[in-house]
Amino acid sequence: MEALNGWEGYALMAGAALLAGMINALAGGGTLITFPALVALGIPPVAANVTNTVALCPGYLGATLASWAEIKAQKERLLWLIPASILGGLLGGALLLLSGERLFRSLVPFLILLASLLLAVGEPVKRWAARRAAGKPAVRAAGLLAALAVGLAAVYGGYFGAGLSVIVLAVLGIAFNDSLTRLNALKQAVALCVNLAAAIYFVFSGRVVWLAAAVMALA
Repeated sequence: MEALNGWEGYALMAGAALLAGMINALAGGGTLITFPALVALGIPPVAANVTNTVALCPGYLGATLASWAEIKAQKERLLWLIPASILGGLLGGALLLLSGERLFRSLVPFLILLASLLLAVGEPVKRWAARRAAGKPAVRAAGLLAALAVGLAAVYGGYFGAGLSVIVLAVLGIAFNDSLTRLNALKQAVALCVNLAAAIYFVFSGRVVWLAAAVMALA
């Protein structure tokens, strides 16, 4: 933790968070930048993950507000997806804290590999969703099934989170025959709810490194 005392450490946190915020708004995967940065600065993996989740909330909020016009036009879908996102995020956060430092540390390489693979298929998933919706009207899908799938993705998002946007976009593309713009906006709302639910849970865990979270949140 000593590395946190120098201005270089805080500058690294701020730079990583700024870049992660932009990446999350565009494609997702900002955790792959901020989480390793926090671990490199001497924060244990679970605390780094918890701190990272809390710190990235403003970025998710900004991306959601930018898509607000498309989001509010999909109120019926949100009635299903928001509760599933919140419950999944809370469950994922609880699993993280219950798993403990040793287990999570052993899973980190596999989680990073999974997240990297998800990001690698991110653009193909977007192109597939766009092709599927091309020339076809928006239709209703089974809201319950979509909510269940999003809820499962949210558990992963609450536990680690990197690559969540790709999973959610793929689920929404299967569930709803709609334009990529509207699906992407819906994805932003889901990601915000998952991250915010987990972050609120973590606030009361005593594991958040608040000075690091504040620096990163501002960035």
